[in-house]
Amino acid sequence: MTTVENSRDFEFIQGLTAELSSKELIFPTSLNATMKIRHALNDPDISNDNVARIVGAEPVLSAQILRLSNTVSNNPGGKRISELRNATRLLGFSAVRNVAISVGMKQLMEHKANGQPSQLIEGLWSRSLRVAVLSFMIAKKMSKLSPDKAMMAGLLHDVGKFYILNRARHYRDLFVSEAALWELVDQWHASIGAVILENWEIDDDIRVAVMDHRSSDLSLTSKPSLTDVVATANFLDAHFVDNTLIDLDWSAIPVALQNLHLDLEKSEVLLSETKDELVLILQAIA
Repeated sequence: MTTVENSRDFEFIQGLTAELSSKELIFPTSLNATMKIRHALNDPDISNDNVARIVGAEPVLSAQILRLSNTVSNNPGGKRISELRNATRLLGFSAVRNVAISVGMKQLMEHKANGQPSQLIEGLWSRSLRVAVLSFMIAKKMSKLSPDKAMMAGLLHDVGKFYILNRARHYRDLFVSEAALWELVDQWHASIGAVILENWEIDDDIRVAVMDHRSSDLSLTSKPSLTDVVATANFLDAHFVDNTLIDLDWSAIPVALQNLHLDLEKSEVLLSETKDELVLILQAIA
């Protein structure tokens, strides 16, 4: 890219920062998923586990539910809630459904203002859901970390990409190609995502995982972190999709996978269980 293009890109990023201070910042992810979630929550006899599973399919809604569960009015005792299952149980079905309607309406309004749905964003939602479920399974099977919290971190790991792609629709003449857009997204999404989660008051370890999951400087440790889990899920997802696990050089895998003592056999089991959980989620919002 030329210096002028870099300057214009930086001007675009600067233009986004004014909005990022709002705790009520709402932007579309998968509009299709949002509408299905609102429909699925019409069942008054739904179990809390299914409520959490359904809400957990949408990054922005999940973050807002988690944030609201930690407000003084909803949580006067002040005990920090960092798992979606506990958040939905505390708020209750009626409140969760109202939040889903409110968030969905705001997303719909933003979607209408921005134009047609983007295949890039729909694809990004599918990938975020896969990484979320992978993170859940990795934490459950390979660590002592909370699987529900890991799933939230996985779901939110690319939240900055959703935001940038949505805002980029207002600057169609800025990006000369899809490749130019993705170059900017790849450069800025982690830091933008971390700012969004900070303003939504999401836990620090989730924000760190969002910021550092693609870092090449992770340390070898005997106690895997949430960042290790998300970094591993993010790395394995592409190989799961392309069915290339067997082609990996397992003697030279990234540090995050080493910290979790992953090998081909364990990874194939994770793949199978991830597929099963994804089926349950997609059935819940069908």
